[in-house]
Amino acid sequence: MAESPLTGGPSRSVSRAARLRGEPRLPGDKSISHRALILATLAGGDSRIAGAGDGRDVQATAGIMAALGATVERVHEDGLNVDYRVISPGADGLHEPDGVLDCRNSGTSLRLCSGVLASLPFFSVLDGDASLRSRPVARIIEPLRSMGAALYARRSDTLPPLVVIGLTRLRAIDYTTRVPSAQVKSAILLAGLRAEGPTTVREAVATRDHTERMLRSRGIDVRREPEASSGGGPVAWTLDGGARLAAKDDRVPADPSAAAFWLVASAIHPDAEMTLRAVGVNPTRRTAIDLLVRMGAQITETPVGDVAADSDAGEPLADLTVRSSELRAIDIGPDEVAAAIDEIPILCLAATQARGRTTIRGAGELRNKESDRIDGIVTGLRALGAKISVDGDDITIEGPSQLVGAPTLTLDDHRLAMTFAVAGLIASGSTSIDRGDSAAVSYPSFFTELERLRA
Repeated sequence: MAESPLTGGPSRSVSRAARLRGEPRLPGDKSISHRALILATLAGGDSRIAGAGDGRDVQATAGIMAALGATVERVHEDGLNVDYRVISPGADGLHEPDGVLDCRNSGTSLRLCSGVLASLPFFSVLDGDASLRSRPVARIIEPLRSMGAALYARRSDTLPPLVVIGLTRLRAIDYTTRVPSAQVKSAILLAGLRAEGPTTVREAVATRDHTERMLRSRGIDVRREPEASSGGGPVAWTLDGGARLAAKDDRVPADPSAAAFWLVASAIHPDAEMTLRAVGVNPTRRTAIDLLVRMGAQITETPVGDVAADSDAGEPLADLTVRSSELRAIDIGPDEVAAAIDEIPILCLAATQARGRTTIRGAGELRNKESDRIDGIVTGLRALGAKISVDGDDITIEGPSQLVGAPTLTLDDHRLAMTFAVAGLIASGSTSIDRGDSAAVSYPSFFTELERLRA
């Protein structure tokens, strides 16, 4: 590991790979890992969580649950994933934390935990690192205030730290989200568990539904209208307050967002073949896979386990095998961007190797992630020689481009770090990724896997 010539911070260097082969070890799904820890704490009793991702974000949620009164024990770990045992008194037995709850860099921790804390009758403060302090919280404050909790934040209630003074019992609401956000939806539903009457969340575009599936598996009647389980259009979710969660053991599937980096790496490399085992292919999470197939990526999908792909009870899994491919440009619309929001940076890299003009429209929510990801991805890919431009919230990429190794800035964003590292596998020369260790936020062994796959 060297020092970045751009920031003076630690950097990683990646050179072109002659070939890529193997089966990457994937972290447990980050979204599901967060929710499993939270729901085990709310349910009470003794719960086991196998294969949770051990990135810094999930560690933040584990720490918050412990600070609220749950015993959160790491019973096995392997440097990538961890098995947890959670022993909790349940929601009624949780207590006011002794200090500030540290979300680190995790917007998921802040937003989901705000929904939990809104229904607990005590004072708490959610805070994190400098990046988290720049992420919007008004979209959380508005609905939770309307339920009766008191929430405050700096800059006129727009930015963390976030103060939550909870209330039991909350008022049920019927709320339409202003932007497609599974985190906002989940925060409201989690608060609704301890509200008087039915709470409904309406979305113009269906977002990932892990919270709803996991609540159903714990005995909560979560109703969907329309009833079809696939995403793509308006949807409303309703649950009744006052129901008690049942304790349940979970096994976390492999993270499809982490898998996307290797799917693209194999598809754009001229001599590559990888197999990714037991990846979550929930219909609300597989948009990146479907977009790559539409671009011409050779991806073979083999179902694993007994959960059907169109089921809304449990998480469907599949083994994915991907080979070197001839990619073509496509248009990606706002609904698809919302469904694949975490994978857009790596899909932009795929587009640099696709023949024709790829357009990605309505990507403005990328500006509210761990960094301004539109600025970060455009600046980084341009530095590597890509033909990429941005107009407002729309991104245009002309391909294919010959990439040339260069220094890149990650803005301390894990998804940018991994995107530029994958670019380095096909770029001539050496690609420097400043603060490359930010990948550990979601994928602690990413660079270890990268070196193993190229060997």
